[in-house]
Amino acid sequence: MKKLRLGIVGLGNMGRAHCSTILEGKVPRCELTAVCDSNPEKLTSYADLKSFTDVSAMITSGEIDAILIATPHYSHTTIGIEALNAGLHVLVEKPISVHKADCERLIKAHRSRKQVFAAMFNQRTDPFYQKVRHLVQGGELGKIRRINWIITDWFRTEAYYASGGWRATWGGEGGGVLLNQCPHNLDLYQWIFGMPVKVRGFCQFGRYHKIEVEDDVTAYFEHENGATGVFITSTGEAPGTNRLEVVGEQGRLVVENNRILYTRNEVQTSEFSRTTTSGFSRPPVWDVEIPAPSTRGEQHLGILKNFTETILDGGKLIAPAAEGIHSVELANSIILSSLQGKTLDVPISAPVYEKELRKLIASSTVKKPTPKRKVRDLSDFSKSF
Repeated sequence: MKKLRLGIVGLGNMGRAHCSTILEGKVPRCELTAVCDSNPEKLTSYADLKSFTDVSAMITSGEIDAILIATPHYSHTTIGIEALNAGLHVLVEKPISVHKADCERLIKAHRSRKQVFAAMFNQRTDPFYQKVRHLVQGGELGKIRRINWIITDWFRTEAYYASGGWRATWGGEGGGVLLNQCPHNLDLYQWIFGMPVKVRGFCQFGRYHKIEVEDDVTAYFEHENGATGVFITSTGEAPGTNRLEVVGEQGRLVVENNRILYTRNEVQTSEFSRTTTSGFSRPPVWDVEIPAPSTRGEQHLGILKNFTETILDGGKLIAPAAEGIHSVELANSIILSSLQGKTLDVPISAPVYEKELRKLIASSTVKKPTPKRKVRDLSDFSKSF
């Protein structure tokens, strides 16, 4: 294969953006050959391409080698399973599924190593977070003691939530800020620091907007090595903050305002505490600004390039889809902990969360339209949330 023939399903904001990227020739050796959306009006802008209103027809058309899934969240699972069963390469937008049980179903469908299965975790291309990961996992900060991430610059308006009937409902989206905006940050958290073993979540549902899902969240994490983390996010604060602070034995790292600042202890904290004779002294420090590029990486374009290159040339994916289960499990854990009012051990039970989600959907006051698309094999919408 000299060129990848890609089909995109879902022509909402992200789907159209991905179409533009490929049609503008920004992804070498990748050709957009087909698009699909259940709304025929959205297809009129792509008259030169094969167009479909039924994704099953596109999957079996022979027009594509790979599919990019940019549909509402629940159908990531159903379309992904169908495409993998058909032998296509698959790139799925975040989150890979709404809940852990569906993640497991989707990942199980990836049975062939010849098929490339990736997730759109574009912030893994950000050199700032790559640098933090290198410093943490390389041991520069010593044993990690505490992680604080305040990520409240995901501000969204009432008009945003009104822009799609599926948005901000348990039945349509499966959650709020944790399932829509923060899969990126939750993925980065576990990518850099690993998964916590305990989670205590505090979610406020519809605090700032007329929605039924969470738009304000504070979560507390405990890690196996004793490190603790606090994760705060919201879509109701402006201007908002994006500040990641990591404290280790060797000092404190702060990522904020396109800078990485490192206050490095000359002597590790525990050693200084044990050996000093002074009751109030602190380790001497170096104030260092870690060099980082002026850009935030190639983002979505970088993932599209990497997906294409991995299919055509082999190599390593930046964001294998199988790793997408971790951010989903963190989101599920935070919500479930908040609903139950207690700290949970991680990993959580997938069936327990799925049952809880079914209850939330059943009690929803928002009426969702019946899905138009019928999908084969594990893909009935009512069974796969």
